[in-house]
Amino acid sequence: MYKRADFERAAEVVLSHTASRPTIGLVLGSGLGALVDALADRVVIPYERIPGWPVSTVEGHHGNLVIGEFAGQIVAAQQGRAHFYEGYTMAEVTFPIRVMKAMGIHSVLLTNAAGGVNRRYNVGDLMLLEDHINLPGMTGANPLMGPNDEALGLRFLGMAQTYDRRLRQRALNVARDHDIPLHSGVYVGLSGPFFETPAEIRMIRALGGDAVGMSTVNEVLVARHAGMRVMACSGITNCAIDAVDTELETDHEEVLQAGAVIVPRLTTILKGLLSNFPI
Repeated sequence: MYKRADFERAAEVVLSHTASRPTIGLVLGSGLGALVDALADRVVIPYERIPGWPVSTVEGHHGNLVIGEFAGQIVAAQQGRAHFYEGYTMAEVTFPIRVMKAMGIHSVLLTNAAGGVNRRYNVGDLMLLEDHINLPGMTGANPLMGPNDEALGLRFLGMAQTYDRRLRQRALNVARDHDIPLHSGVYVGLSGPFFETPAEIRMIRALGGDAVGMSTVNEVLVARHAGMRVMACSGITNCAIDAVDTELETDHEEVLQAGAVIVPRLTTILKGLLSNFPI
């Protein structure tokens, strides 16, 4: 179990690398790490140099914390994340969010690569998370299990207002102004690392899910527990397969290739969102 001192120590190490003091955190998912190229005056800190910080083992996750200026704001961007399926505990997966809070970051913008369950979604589209279904978390695998430190957050956390309404509306306005396809929908978080069976996709659709992925929901849970403002966006990297009699199959390479289309769109939206921050 981590304690506040662990988060504070890691935050001190990060801030010792730069005179900048970020107030906004970015979490960049599979194939989306190239977004850090838009940061000016950036300082790159490999995860290995930050005590307690989990190192991603997944292709497309570079494993750096990048601090720099973006759209007039100082941001700390996770260039890749750790996942539960890699063998990390939920506490380890969400350790970076706790460290961001200890660094003075008040808002976190998360991204992920996701499969499109909603039949209206196309590869390359973006989806704002307006809500989520955390299936592993609902059945006991979540980072708030165990003893609660009241200094970090309340024991019982309300999740009705999880995704900040003003941030979502601003993002929708930016997307509209730039003719970028941006949906609003429900993200279903699973543990992975396997892609879903057709029956599972049909179940997720019946539950009201629009996109499905293997990350984000637990980071969001901890960010809200810490009192941070949250916005999250999925890049639709593949269309989920809901029939067994097909030659189609989903693989990770397809996910990474779609990032080339998604990153410019996502960069435009985040730049427009942050240019008038706080909202």
